[in-house]
Amino acid sequence: MHVEFLVEDRSGAALLEQVVPKIAQERITYRIHPYKGVGHLPKDLAKSGDPAKRMLLNELPRLIRGFGSTPGIDAVVIVVDSDARPCSAFLTELKSVAARTKPSPPLVVFRLAIEEIEAWLLGDRQALLSAYPHARKAVIQRYEQDSICGTWELLADAIHPGGSRKLAAAGYHETGFMKSEWARSIGEHFDVQNNASPSFRKFRDTVASLAAEVSES
Repeated sequence: MHVEFLVEDRSGAALLEQVVPKIAQERITYRIHPYKGVGHLPKDLAKSGDPAKRMLLNELPRLIRGFGSTPGIDAVVIVVDSDARPCSAFLTELKSVAARTKPSPPLVVFRLAIEEIEAWLLGDRQALLSAYPHARKAVIQRYEQDSICGTWELLADAIHPGGSRKLAAAGYHETGFMKSEWARSIGEHFDVQNNASPSFRKFRDTVASLAAEVSES
């Protein structure tokens, strides 16, 4: 079983690099592909945006066709932030694009991080505190799991010196760097079987199911 994971940015990739091995237990082979943002689904599925810009959804039809034309790829798992989008409608739109794009890999699965991938980091508070023992617990305790609340900002307020305002003022690249560092550091301590995030658990169960297919074959 070979799986291609597509994620919208480097922080998502940094987390998957930590947690996929813990879930799959070497029962699948895989690659993780980070992009430079989520982008937008193209209206014309026969056309794609500029590949050099590496915006995930802009390139999705092209990527699906490419993986569908490549022997040995059994599944593609695409992880994107829901942001403020209604999740059900967003998933329906994503699945519709995949269904109408040919050729396609045997399995294309979409998994959403609600509202942002930092929700998964906040879902394992023990891992968070192991990575950042001086985190502001009062801030963490305000968080309602998988809520639409400005998730990365809340995590920054809990663990970054000066909080989200100082980090945002440092610019896009510094923010992206720190998000990746949080994902790597907290992900190292992840207990994948005990996470309060429903959206992470759906991702975990998807990967575990793919790994189980290998064990049963």
